[in-house]
Amino acid sequence: MPFRQRGFTLVETLAALTIGSMVLIVVLAIYSRAQTGAADVLDKLQRNRLPREVFQRISEDLDQIIGSGQDVQIDIQNKFIGGLAAAKMEIVRSINNAKDEPETLEKIVWQSNIDPDTGLLTLYRSHSGINLEDKLLDEQKEPWQRELFVPICTGIGFFRIEIPRGEVVLYSWSEERLPPAVSITLSFAQPYKTVDGTFDVPEEDKFVRTIAVDRTRKLAFVIPPPDVNKPESGDSDFNSQPEDKELEELTDE
Repeated sequence: MPFRQRGFTLVETLAALTIGSMVLIVVLAIYSRAQTGAADVLDKLQRNRLPREVFQRISEDLDQIIGSGQDVQIDIQNKFIGGLAAAKMEIVRSINNAKDEPETLEKIVWQSNIDPDTGLLTLYRSHSGINLEDKLLDEQKEPWQRELFVPICTGIGFFRIEIPRGEVVLYSWSEERLPPAVSITLSFAQPYKTVDGTFDVPEEDKFVRTIAVDRTRKLAFVIPPPDVNKPESGDSDFNSQPEDKELEELTDE
């Protein structure tokens, strides 16, 4: 009698379809979660990319002008425009011409202001002076054309430039000497109105970078005198405080 292969019954077919559907649902769920996680990572990378590029551009301007010589002046101002935190920083390097008169060799301005066309806070950059930034293009421009402000990015919700000075934070600088560093805060988040009528953004949406202004400056290291009452090695008490409190911090003088 010839052998006949038994076919699947209706119950076995339904069971196989059910198991296959459950496996497919699990696979699709894992794939969906992987896609969501990858999208979140890419979104965070893209969200941080523009602030990093702005910070890097400002840092390069500071290094280029300040590191090229003396007679550099930095002016920083902070104010509110339409309730939004805005700031302006001028970096000017001067030289004396043949008549021994001061002349602007290079001037870079970073400034945030309201764009009249869009009504959004926009960050601008301007470059002027004798030293041309682009030898090929700027040479063909008139002096007034070189001083035009170029928009860098728009849709800013918060832009502030601070000067850390020990435990004190300054919001303006016009001294002849250079500030020790500048701390720049930038955010593209949607601002909210505070109780004093100004606008702010959540702290977690703020990007902050502190840039050393003169990295080649001479630091005044102060070595404290030896403590004659210091216990011998192995007998020190880590919970006790030293009595000599005349240790001086690093200064920028």
